[in-house]
Amino acid sequence: MIGCEGEPRVYLASRSPRRRLLLEQIGVRALVIEVAIDETPRPLEPPAAYVRRVAAAKARAGCAARPAAASLPVLAADTAVVLDTSILGQPGDRAAAVRMLRRLAGRSHEVFTAVTLIAGGREQQALSVNQVTFRALTESEILKYCDTGEPLDKAGAYGIQGLGAVFVERLQGSYSGVMGLPLLETAQLLAAAGVDVLAAAARIQARGADRAS
Repeated sequence: MIGCEGEPRVYLASRSPRRRLLLEQIGVRALVIEVAIDETPRPLEPPAAYVRRVAAAKARAGCAARPAAASLPVLAADTAVVLDTSILGQPGDRAAAVRMLRRLAGRSHEVFTAVTLIAGGREQQALSVNQVTFRALTESEILKYCDTGEPLDKAGAYGIQGLGAVFVERLQGSYSGVMGLPLLETAQLLAAAGVDVLAAAARIQARGADRAS
């Protein structure tokens, strides 16, 4: 779980560059494993149950796909934007993105993100639930934002870490959770698996200072 330079390492069962960068922010190196699972919500499935199920399925698929001799933990996450009990996934095309943003404009919605960590044969999970409020949006703003292409691969058709931030009037909860990987909960899962990210960062810093002296 600890690399040759002292940094924690995990397999990340996700193609999301945002999740990889968020892990790097807390000093964890992610080795990406691409997995393909059915992410279709089940009829009447509550949002929390949906993201928990999908995150767990991704992590289990990641375990199956990692090299046979690998012992590194596998981490996965899933995010859903929820408005009026409806789960808003990735729009896929511009027209769908426009429709989603029209619905979100001037209203509050919830963002659910579940994180699953499988380490040493043990599966652990955490859930982050956050509320985001959009300001009123003009049709012109929605269309121009969709023209940038940013909404197309984002749950709910916006990225809070990108241009979509200019629409956010208020956030209650975890910024990283809305991005797709809540760092507080992720660090807690890693700690329960024996990885103290703060201690690892301190060791790396001390090693760098020794080399410089």
